[in-house]
Amino acid sequence: MSIAKLKKISICGLLAEKRQLLEQLQALGCMHILPLRPPPAEVEAVASGRAEGARKALRFLNDAPRKRRQVREPDGFDLKALITQVNDLKQRLRDAEDHRDFLADRIQAAEPWGAIEFPPLQDLAGQRLWFYTLPSHQLRVLSQVELPWQVMHRDHRVAHVVLIAPEEPDRDILPVARTHVGAKSLHELEDELNTAELELEDLDAERWSLTRYIYLLSVNLAEAENQASLVRAQQQTLDEDAIVAVQGWVPENSLPELHALVEQNGLACLVEDPKPDEEPPTLIDQPDSRAAGADLAVFYQVPAYRSWDPSRVLVVSFCVFFAMILSDAGYGLLMLAGLVLFWRRMSKSAKMRAYRSLGLALSGATIAYGMLVGSYFGLTPAPVSLLGWFHRLNVDDFDTMMKISITLGVAHVTLANLMMAWSRRGRLDAWSNVGWALVAVAGLVFWLSAADTVIQTGGIVLGVAGLIMVVLFTSRRPVRRRRDHVFRLFEGLFSLTKLMNLFGDVLSYMRLFALGLASASLAITFNGLARDAYEAISGPGLLVAALIILVGHVLNLALALMSGVVHGLRLNYIEFYKWGLPEEGTAFRKFARKEVR
Repeated sequence: MSIAKLKKISICGLLAEKRQLLEQLQALGCMHILPLRPPPAEVEAVASGRAEGARKALRFLNDAPRKRRQVREPDGFDLKALITQVNDLKQRLRDAEDHRDFLADRIQAAEPWGAIEFPPLQDLAGQRLWFYTLPSHQLRVLSQVELPWQVMHRDHRVAHVVLIAPEEPDRDILPVARTHVGAKSLHELEDELNTAELELEDLDAERWSLTRYIYLLSVNLAEAENQASLVRAQQQTLDEDAIVAVQGWVPENSLPELHALVEQNGLACLVEDPKPDEEPPTLIDQPDSRAAGADLAVFYQVPAYRSWDPSRVLVVSFCVFFAMILSDAGYGLLMLAGLVLFWRRMSKSAKMRAYRSLGLALSGATIAYGMLVGSYFGLTPAPVSLLGWFHRLNVDDFDTMMKISITLGVAHVTLANLMMAWSRRGRLDAWSNVGWALVAVAGLVFWLSAADTVIQTGGIVLGVAGLIMVVLFTSRRPVRRRRDHVFRLFEGLFSLTKLMNLFGDVLSYMRLFALGLASASLAITFNGLARDAYEAISGPGLLVAALIILVGHVLNLALALMSGVVHGLRLNYIEFYKWGLPEEGTAFRKFARKEVR
């Protein structure tokens, strides 16, 4: 994987053939179009909103729990009528669900009062019933109420009180708000709820019936989006004197296909290298089997075009950090079992297979590191066993684990600086990244060799050399006058303030040790609780212990997975990107047709 080299392409042709040219470029699908004029706002809005109705309808049908066999022949298919029907059904379903929920709430509020049948108002001599739910400890306030009242039902928490009055009583007559039970009896509400449930079943059946058109709707949605994309492209060309000009970025490996298109249509074409002041978009060129790494690389920040592709480093470091945070081979085996269970489902597309490979790498790394720390669902194997032979580290060995975490942090930050220096090769400021790498390594050497004065001295010399390189080569100011040397020196000295940032970033990797220790400690704690329950409770103790182990390890695994993903990626996106990819780029967006398979 690497960042694809791009060329700026300018194509000129006849204005009368503009749509044909754009359709061919869209079918070729290799150009990132550059706007040669700002698109009108109203055209952009129409182009982007044209397919919105179809998109909403498709999402609604795709979310249905059951789906019917797909219709693939478009004979008699009316897209506009289907979209109207589906979106109308969506609204009716939403209204029916709201009505059902309203009735359920009313029934819940009316149940404590019993099956009250409300007589006509004239039979009550103009009096009305007003309902209140009063906490039991406040019943004494009823003695101060002048209106007729009656406690209908009472338990240890609340009392259900009815006041009788022709008009609604003052809000402060009781210390609680009035309970709204409606004018309908409990039986009427229950009958309406049953009718509402039947209506919902009919609407769900109608939705299930319409799911047979998901494929045709997807095809037409893709075509609608293709047309919207084409409209946007038409608004980004330069049209002058019967000539149309299209400009964009194209990967080098796509130039032969583009040249063939140009020759076939008798077009004029200019191919240029990116200029130093231009910032082309970033296209990470990778095989389909490594699409997961490319997605991770651009998830937080798109690397700049002239930087480097961090995909491989990110995948490897993410697997290592994830494994250290879980710190249990048993959890890794559970992940592997889940992956095997969904193995076939994750083979439907190249991207899913790529993520399956990433999951396999994460599971393997977790199992391997769990064997190193000797943890299997919080249990440690016997030293004389085969699994005990692989047990080489202890997560509760603070000194060793801290050294491992800090060493990993220094290695990660050093690699980031060296890769940044490589991407800047040929420029003086590349040596500043080499200097920061030397400073990081020097600090680690000085810390690890506390008992060896000679090695510490070497570390100090290495660190001083790195700081000198940082001071001398950080500034990008061009030297045109003598005082520019002074400015460059001041800028270099000011950059030394990043020394504390470097120290803090390296210490941030201690979270690997802390989270791994927390995960392992929780597993051991749940095992201990289960053992204590088994020994303390005769009879059902085994069941209680099994429940503690099941619930405890499921909870611990969920927390560990969350921490592994969040902090495993955080160390890459924050600390690593800060030193290795400080400049952000823009994503390469292909002007291409969308196809439904």
